[in-house]
Amino acid sequence: MIEGVKNTSVKSFIDERGFLCQILPEGDDAFQIKRLYSTGNFSKGIIRGFHKHKRERKAFFVPSGVAKFVAVDDRKESKTYKEINTFILSQLNPSVLTVPIGVYTGWMSLQDNTVVIGISSEVFDKDNPDDERLDPHFYGDVWKVKDR
Repeated sequence: MIEGVKNTSVKSFIDERGFLCQILPEGDDAFQIKRLYSTGNFSKGIIRGFHKHKRERKAFFVPSGVAKFVAVDDRKESKTYKEINTFILSQLNPSVLTVPIGVYTGWMSLQDNTVVIGISSEVFDKDNPDDERLDPHFYGDVWKVKDR
């Protein structure tokens, strides 16, 4: 597992009215939220990424649909440098993917109309961007859904 990347299960409280999920934990793993946004893909197979940040921590939650996330450690000082991890985020098994600074991420919708909530530790500053982007296929065929 890439150092600092966590995929944390989210408790879902359900009763006859519906459900409630706490997306970000409280305590040590929490970070101050400066930006919250949603993004969605209209059809399955759409890829968004890769990008990493120099100052911004991120967390992702999928409230609707299913998404395959790919994370690649690009921190030369890390013990997991160049390691690639994949995660499936879905409303069916709610979890939050937390990504540290310097790790490339991207996601692909595995279901039509998938929605991802992005949680950021920094505000968006178009005059001083902190992101670096790569072609989504830079790391090869990491998006293929493998038969098992």
